[in-house]
Amino acid sequence: MTPSDERIARALLETRTIALVGASMKSDRPSHRVGAYLASVGYRVIPVNTGHVGRPLFGETVVGRLADIKGDVQLVNIFRNSDDVLPVVEEALTALSGLRFIWMQLDIQNAEARRLAEEKGVLVFENRCTATEHRRLLNSAKSA
Repeated sequence: MTPSDERIARALLETRTIALVGASMKSDRPSHRVGAYLASVGYRVIPVNTGHVGRPLFGETVVGRLADIKGDVQLVNIFRNSDDVLPVVEEALTALSGLRFIWMQLDIQNAEARRLAEEKGVLVFENRCTATEHRRLLNSAKSA
């Protein structure tokens, strides 16, 4: 099912904190550009990457797992291969009590992860870029 623009905009407006799974320290990588953009427009973006734990990124400290995050996270933004999404969603559903949205970036889809999240009442977006949708729907002048 393709989400409506209204549903996408609502998710972006209701989100304050984003856990960005697969965050890269390399500025030329899509996960870095998207995370930097989202932080620049006011979101708290918590980078998640086991290879960079403890390093600063997006004004936060990189954590290794979603379970390491303290505080509320409304949206998990996933930069992983489609086949690797299910364990991320399972951990998110277990570790993040305030979770409302799962967002799989461009070219990322996983039917089982979608089903599991939706059964728990979490809205799922697949194959979409959060930065692109934010610019398009919320009229931000910044770019990723």
